[in-house]
Amino acid sequence: MNPFNLRNLAAGLLTVALAVPAAHADAVDTLRAFTRDVQTGRATFTQTVTSPDGARKKSSAGSFEFSRPNRFRFAYNKPFEQLIVSDGAKVWLHDIDLNQVSVRLLDQALGGTPAALLAGGALDKDFELAAQPSKDGLDWVLATPRAKDGSVTQLRVGFRGKDLAALEITDAFGQRSQLLFSAVQQGLALPAERFRFVPPPGVDVIGR
Repeated sequence: MNPFNLRNLAAGLLTVALAVPAAHADAVDTLRAFTRDVQTGRATFTQTVTSPDGARKKSSAGSFEFSRPNRFRFAYNKPFEQLIVSDGAKVWLHDIDLNQVSVRLLDQALGGTPAALLAGGALDKDFELAAQPSKDGLDWVLATPRAKDGSVTQLRVGFRGKDLAALEITDAFGQRSQLLFSAVQQGLALPAERFRFVPPPGVDVIGR
């Protein structure tokens, strides 16, 4: 299975204490407004995963959709086809190349993950937030999950104005993943079927 997918992003983050100028405090307000006011959304993304020594990189691309609370759809189309869908009760991961589906209960799979940050409904319950200095034209927020038993050590979310623009994750092994979002649309009428998943006939299902 391709190691560079949402499963590598899932789990908790360790707190990173940073001194941030008061002028950047509005970045946290932007994230709060995004999770409070934007109930549905769609975007395309490119993802770059860099090895701990910075020598190796792997890239992928796809689309992301969400409908609060806790329904989302990550569809990777390059270089591997993978689909990650949450229907609000379970999270399904379909690896097309392996003809395999993994399924977990939502409360076991989401926690303090990037998916919970972007599509969840309990921002302050799941995360501690700290604004960071603006960089590369984006306003940044560090979100640290309150649960401390995960494999991700740091997550940052970047906004361009009020629009979601980037997500950066560093895992416990020092591997870095950056997602850049484009063609962002908010407040769409997304059909419920987008967040339902039925395993195709003949697929190997793990973890019902």
